[in-house]
Amino acid sequence: MESRGPLPRRYARYYLENAPSLVWLVVVNSVAILVGVRYYVETMPGVSTFLWPLYADSPTALFLMTLSLVTLWPFLGDSLEDVPVNRPLAYLHTIALVWLLKMGIWTVVALNLGFTVYFPALWAYFGIIVTHVGFIAEGALVPHYARTTRGALATALVLALANDLLDYGFGYYPPLRYEPGPALVVATVALSVGSVAVAARWLPRLEESGE
Repeated sequence: MESRGPLPRRYARYYLENAPSLVWLVVVNSVAILVGVRYYVETMPGVSTFLWPLYADSPTALFLMTLSLVTLWPFLGDSLEDVPVNRPLAYLHTIALVWLLKMGIWTVVALNLGFTVYFPALWAYFGIIVTHVGFIAEGALVPHYARTTRGALATALVLALANDLLDYGFGYYPPLRYEPGPALVVATVALSVGSVAVAARWLPRLEESGE
């Protein structure tokens, strides 16, 4: 399978073909999900449970990526080239990649637009930025085992834009120390489109595989 994205293949093999490293990734993601959910619960407990998957953006991104990684467990010890691909998995992997890229970059943008209320706090600024840049690094693993389809990319785009509408049309944007203005709204929508474009570029097409 043709690999794309910025991460060299040898690093993807190390993290995805070995049981200890893959389990480590899943465990770290699971802990980060719990930390993220706790943050959202403490800052806005009145949000309807049904809206949590779209409201808790970063935990949702990590949850999707964790599901994506767990699909590799039955094939531990096999080469990445031998990992099966199908249409449902293409949708899962594509949406997981889009959410990771979008939320990783969005957090950096959002904190820097509100720079004066975050900097120089060690965790609230530096810690959150570093951990969310890690989203992008982890997302770079996905093209080494996943494929996508036009339908998966279109679905990811619709979901991402629906998330933006929920955030800024109905006020369910992630907790911030300032009121988001037009710059953040425009940047968020651009990131939705841009993240899907990157996924389209990084991920090989399932249709091209003849499956």
